[in-house]
Amino acid sequence: MEFTWLKETPQEQRVKAFLIGHGVSHRMFTLIKHNGGDILVNGVHGRTVDHIKMGDTVTVLMPPEVDNDVVATSYGELEIVYEDTNFLIVNKPAGLTTVPGKADREDTLVNRVKGHLKRQGATDLVPHIVTRLDRFTSGLVLIAKHRFAHAMMDKLLQAHALEKRYYALVAGQLTSEHALIDAPIGRVDDDFIRREVRSDGRPSQTEYWLKKRKDNFTWVKVQLHTGRTHQIRVHFKYIGHALLGDEIYDGPMDQGITRQALHAYYLKFVDPFTNKILELKLPLPMDMQKIIKNGD
Repeated sequence: MEFTWLKETPQEQRVKAFLIGHGVSHRMFTLIKHNGGDILVNGVHGRTVDHIKMGDTVTVLMPPEVDNDVVATSYGELEIVYEDTNFLIVNKPAGLTTVPGKADREDTLVNRVKGHLKRQGATDLVPHIVTRLDRFTSGLVLIAKHRFAHAMMDKLLQAHALEKRYYALVAGQLTSEHALIDAPIGRVDDDFIRREVRSDGRPSQTEYWLKKRKDNFTWVKVQLHTGRTHQIRVHFKYIGHALLGDEIYDGPMDQGITRQALHAYYLKFVDPFTNKILELKLPLPMDMQKIIKNGD
């Protein structure tokens, strides 16, 4: 993968400082040095200690992330919502695991993205998940197609500059039109999967807006201000309104859905490579639409 930047300011600057200003991390410099990458100044090999002036170009040649046997290749279906040279955004169906693990190592989202990259003839064949979803949560997942794009998105995540919103169907009728659930979340003792609100947990904030009340459930729009495991599911259970179909967190299983009624429908961020705003939005999946329609 190749990236080129133009020096547009008048003061002289070392190549390393210039590249750090464009998001190249110290780890990236190590990878470039020891794994076959290169740095070019005005098209010829350069050093990080070299000085550059206005009008010079600096090019980084990232070493490719080659195929390996650790992650299997799958050519299963992908619903691609957006794609460019750096990012892939897909609509993940409920039931598809995001990354290989005990539940599935052969046909997860990562395996399918690897197959997609192979079809394209890409040289970077290690997908990097930026926004991970639980297996039975549907919706938008952002994947970086190479490690530099992943590093750039990590910075946005740390700065809370990536906006994600969800639709959820929760048990009962919420009384508040809008509220912030601010309660720390930690692991349930001796339970690897489940989380709970607990005083020694990590700070966690979930904001929601009411979309529609029904007899037995409420449709809400949700925005996360932190990114804890199962955060939305845990917080709504905590306030007495577990998600429909969420068996792990005691959600009702008799409302016509047997997976947590949670859908990542909205994603917005500034592309760090183009400085353009990317904004994507999905409709509700059919299983959630059916519940709302039957509730009318």
